[in-house]
Amino acid sequence: MQLNFKEIFTAFMVLFAVIDIVGNIPIVIDLRKKAGHIQSEKASIIAGVILIVFLFLGASILNLIGIDVNSFAVAGAFILFFIALEMILGITLYKQEEHDAMTTAVFPLAFPLIAGPGSLTTLLSLRAEFRIENIIVAVLLNVIIIYIVLKTSSKIERIIGQNGINIVRKVFGVILLAIAVKLFAHNIKALFEVI
Repeated sequence: MQLNFKEIFTAFMVLFAVIDIVGNIPIVIDLRKKAGHIQSEKASIIAGVILIVFLFLGASILNLIGIDVNSFAVAGAFILFFIALEMILGITLYKQEEHDAMTTAVFPLAFPLIAGPGSLTTLLSLRAEFRIENIIVAVLLNVIIIYIVLKTSSKIERIIGQNGINIVRKVFGVILLAIAVKLFAHNIKALFEVI
């Protein structure tokens, strides 16, 4: 087992930007108002399990349906690109469905808000570049941050305010846009080398 702190930090930052739990605080607060209570522990653990299971089985599932990791990563780069545009421009490209108060911790909080298409795609893209143990540590660190943010979302909103949340969201949007471009360039190059 070789832990590389540079890889852990990079994977952590990429996942943190994609999951965007700080930028999702307004959504979390809205869910809390609708459901009355959010089970922070349950949501964090379920999201962590989904992420780690997909990290191990995602490539096998793709192989089963005949898609290579580079193609999936290119598709993921597009998803990240659109998520970044949502964050930077303050627009919504995907419609959120109504949800039952009983299942708020699982849907839409754990999935697809935390462990959504962007984060799952990112995991496979990271796996193509980094060692798996470093990615697992990065996922676990993100789960801890997610739990802390979910538990203290009301306090965070009071401290940094709506403008602060908007600024954080836009900064991470720009970082995510750069990551999307890098992922696309790296994996499209790998695809053309295969051809």
